[in-house]
Amino acid sequence: MTTSSSLSSTRSIQKPLLGVNIDHVATLRQARGVSYPSPLAAALLCETAGADGITIHLREDRRHIQDADVYEIAEQLTTRMNLEIAATDEMLAIAREVKPYWVCLVPEKREELTTEGGLDVAGQVSWLKDYVAKLQEAGIKVSLFIDPEDNQVAAAIECGADAVELHTGAYAEAGLAGDSDKQRMELNRIKQAVISAQRINKGLLVNAGHGLTRDNVNAIAQIDGIYELNIGHALIADAVFVGIEQAVVMMKDAMYKES
Repeated sequence: MTTSSSLSSTRSIQKPLLGVNIDHVATLRQARGVSYPSPLAAALLCETAGADGITIHLREDRRHIQDADVYEIAEQLTTRMNLEIAATDEMLAIAREVKPYWVCLVPEKREELTTEGGLDVAGQVSWLKDYVAKLQEAGIKVSLFIDPEDNQVAAAIECGADAVELHTGAYAEAGLAGDSDKQRMELNRIKQAVISAQRINKGLLVNAGHGLTRDNVNAIAQIDGIYELNIGHALIADAVFVGIEQAVVMMKDAMYKES
């Protein structure tokens, strides 16, 4: 297994990895309350097609991924699991039992359709520092999903996180709205957050994700210092038309194409 120190020493000279979020395979299954399609089968196909990791979000309301999925997928992945959870006592107990390679702490509201913003790490450093430590004591690497703001980056580092995942939603939404000026501004915010992270702690891994598609991913993938991109909804949407393996290949092509 590659160590975090070796990962951090090579991240700026390698292309970013692709983590595939398969939550919406489970969304389709839960819409009918049946046993298919299988998130595990989707995860294994993504790995075969070149995914570098699999992300799943076990939400408190269990709207898509279920507890059984977490245990089943953890047992059979050949890459690594990134388990997204809210920072609750229930989720801490599950994570410490499953022991995924990564846990990513995210904000969560019952009424939201999807995660709407980054975790306010700066506003709860004491609580999150203790929570991060409890996960790390179980041998789990911890990432914090944050908005691309210097104070949140600094707070995540203060909490002892192994990585941050920069929320790219505002960048993606600006592109969908056709607001190129705002999209450039949001891209610059993300770049500045990466620079700040590297300046404060060169060992911190910097990931990014949310709302990324084949149309907007390349500019994010080209940022020096981005270690991994986590992409779900757009990739699963592509899979409806071309199959999940081809969707992974197409996303990687979009990430790595020369601009």
